[in-house]
Amino acid sequence: MTLHPLLHKVPNQSKTLRANSDGVVVLRYFFTRKAPPLYHMKTGSEILAVLEYMEKEKGIPRTLLIQTIADAIRSAALKSINAGYDVRVDINPKTGHLQAWSVLEVVDSISDPSAQIHVSKAKYINPTANVGDVIEKEIDPAFLGRIAAQSARQAITQGIRHFEREKLYDDFKNSVGDVISGIVRRQDNGNIYIELGKSEATLPNKERIPGEEYMPGDRVCCLLLRIDHNPYGPEIILSRSHPKFVRRLLELEVTEIADNTVEIYNMAREPGYRTKIAVHSTDPKVDAVGSCVGARGVRIRSIVKELGGEKIDIIRYFEDPIEFLQEAIHPAIARNICVDADNRQISFEVGEEDLAVAIGKRGLNARLTSRLMNWKLDIKKAESEKEKKLNKKIQQATAGLNNIPGIDGDLAQRLVACGFTDLEVFDDVAPEDLQDAGFSSEEAQFILENIKNFRDSQ
Repeated sequence: MTLHPLLHKVPNQSKTLRANSDGVVVLRYFFTRKAPPLYHMKTGSEILAVLEYMEKEKGIPRTLLIQTIADAIRSAALKSINAGYDVRVDINPKTGHLQAWSVLEVVDSISDPSAQIHVSKAKYINPTANVGDVIEKEIDPAFLGRIAAQSARQAITQGIRHFEREKLYDDFKNSVGDVISGIVRRQDNGNIYIELGKSEATLPNKERIPGEEYMPGDRVCCLLLRIDHNPYGPEIILSRSHPKFVRRLLELEVTEIADNTVEIYNMAREPGYRTKIAVHSTDPKVDAVGSCVGARGVRIRSIVKELGGEKIDIIRYFEDPIEFLQEAIHPAIARNICVDADNRQISFEVGEEDLAVAIGKRGLNARLTSRLMNWKLDIKKAESEKEKKLNKKIQQATAGLNNIPGIDGDLAQRLVACGFTDLEVFDDVAPEDLQDAGFSSEEAQFILENIKNFRDSQ
């Protein structure tokens, strides 16, 4: 607990009025019965120093702090060893002087000494007092007791923290969705705690970019994602992995996006690996992709640097899904594209040399492209020329055997798959040869008989 320079120790006293790190007023001697007159003379200046400190450093209005302290003392007094007394507390905002009064009902017969006063004694306080009136009798704050001091301190702590939380929310509620920077202070359970001026924010582990490490004292830029309300008050949640973080960085870096000349249609992100962004220009004279990349890539490089080397692909948006697909998977080339608009699915083929590019490592590029387009993608490998020629020969052979009466398409395909591609092959084929190829004895006899009959009919 650090003593504020304005809050000096009272001479010849072992205790003093101080403000701790939370700005909580310690009022122990405030209620001590044996406090000497010197201390009572210092009380006003001490409280005034605390009020000035809290108003200047914490931004808490003096009137609200005074009301909180007064309410806390009154509430604590009702629960103290002098419980039952109705107390009014007043603190002078200019001098810091504290006064307390017990509120009593004037009666001619006392049944509750803590809430009533005899009319004869009341007239000493107010000569005009009559039975049924309510008067206030000034009391020494020390009369409230040590238990009241402890209770008041806790209540004041809660009140000040409540003010600080409300001020925290008011200060940042209009900054949600903006990029802010702060200084890393500590790390706990994977969460990073960042100082934002006089406030503290949290960068949760799940909102961090994978692989990034931070040390106390590092300055870091984040997206102010949201403000959570929990029993301990508002909590500022930051993010570096949210797609909107990249969007806001682009808006700050690219003036054409800030003035809506270039619009971001959609974006898909895998934090720490790659981000795909589709843009289009509302002005035909402005190149949307070129504006985002900048001269010699200077704009996009600054963003990539901020993201720790994360790759960013800027592509041009097209309304036509086929054109959009071609642009999104470039330099891979899509072939035989089939669009199912009802199910929002696109099936296409790519060459063997483009397959790795279109799919990406662990399917990353395909996933990002699908999310960017909001279409399901079915990617297949296109047949090579050799495969096409081979498949053509197989189809011709199958069709030739299928022309033989009794041999249907399935049986013809099985024969071709085993190497029996034309009639000449069967010149020296015995039933045992077909059985070795996986045909039953009945099938072997059936096939050879049908082939012999077909040849005889020619």
